[in-house]
Amino acid sequence: MSGFALSETDVAAYAANGIIAPYAVLDDRTRDAALEAVARIDAQPAERRTGLLRHRSYLVSATLSEICFRPEILDRVESLIGPNILVWGANFFLKEPKSTAYVSWHQDGTYWGLEPADIVTAWVALTPSTVESGCLRVVPGSHLWPIVAHTETFAADNLLSRGQEIAIDVDPASVAIIPLAPGEMSLHHVKIAHNSEPNQADHRRIGYAIRYVAAHVKPDGRDSAMLVRGTDPYGYFDHEAPATGEMLPEDLDRHFASLEASRIAPRNRM
Repeated sequence: MSGFALSETDVAAYAANGIIAPYAVLDDRTRDAALEAVARIDAQPAERRTGLLRHRSYLVSATLSEICFRPEILDRVESLIGPNILVWGANFFLKEPKSTAYVSWHQDGTYWGLEPADIVTAWVALTPSTVESGCLRVVPGSHLWPIVAHTETFAADNLLSRGQEIAIDVDPASVAIIPLAPGEMSLHHVKIAHNSEPNQADHRRIGYAIRYVAAHVKPDGRDSAMLVRGTDPYGYFDHEAPATGEMLPEDLDRHFASLEASRIAPRNRM
């Protein structure tokens, strides 16, 4: 581990609240390169574009895969889940300006089919994530709840693929707002209840959500992931190779195969 390990205070805050933020993790050059990667995805046909945004974007972009390996992120994740780390997924939550797109209240662990819950999402802001633009909102401490029943609404404006929504009322007084400047990240637990509201700003709100799992986490069926630190002594995942370029034909084919495999799996990772 290099120089970005979490302090004991931060680790304790994560244990108590299920989220910690903000941390500066991308310089301007890397953030601009990531936005260029998003532009390349935007240029794809509509059906292909949706899959590229929602599923393992690091398979088609060396820029996006390199972000997954950044010590500014990995050192902090290691402080929470240990030294052997895989990336199980990475996807974009992209809201157009003045759009009605939102994310309903949910717990990621409901659908992912991964146990135990040593899973951390690094939510990296590529554009300002503010109250106006619909930033992440959480219920601190809700990662200590059991998994709560969810309903599947399939609402058209919901950025979750099934429109899954927690089947209890969330007390507004319990909600914490997590604004992030471009290049900053938050780290949140797989079981924390979280949502985000529509983007009322004049700019796109773009967040890159990287799903880090400890090597001892086991999927409920055969699955794949990218080893980003340490070793994998358990072998629960087939190892993926990161992209070596930007939107290379062979990587697009590999991504399509991975996406098709996820669609027939019993879990929902989006």
